[in-house]
Amino acid sequence: MFDYTVITDKTIEGAIQSLEKSLQEEKFGVLWMFDIKEKLQEKGLEFSKEFKVLEVCNPVEAQRVLSENEMAGSFLPCKMVVYGHEGKTKIGMPKPTALISLLNDERMKNFAKEIEDRLINVINKSR
Repeated sequence: MFDYTVITDKTIEGAIQSLEKSLQEEKFGVLWMFDIKEKLQEKGLEFSKEFKVLEVCNPVEAQRVLSENEMAGSFLPCKMVVYGHEGKTKIGMPKPTALISLLNDERMKNFAKEIEDRLINVINKSR
């Protein structure tokens, strides 16, 4: 499966706050948060769903991955999404292992698995 996604009873803002706290515990930070609904409406498009994209990074891990294979930079920073769906809030991410597998590099797959496990833990703690 390409993604890891969970449902939470938290609000979108509550889920984001919880994610930020859990990310900090794993030494990840939110570099940027993109509000898709706001941006589309700003461009004159009708879009009523709350949908936020968080770009997250652990600088030590980014350095490690890029030192091993610069092509991995195409997949950085990691993305997490928080959005409303049928009255529930979902938290998800594309799996780093799914993305990095495109490089056909076993060592990079191992790095990606380590990061993926940590980010899945972050999502699970943020539910």
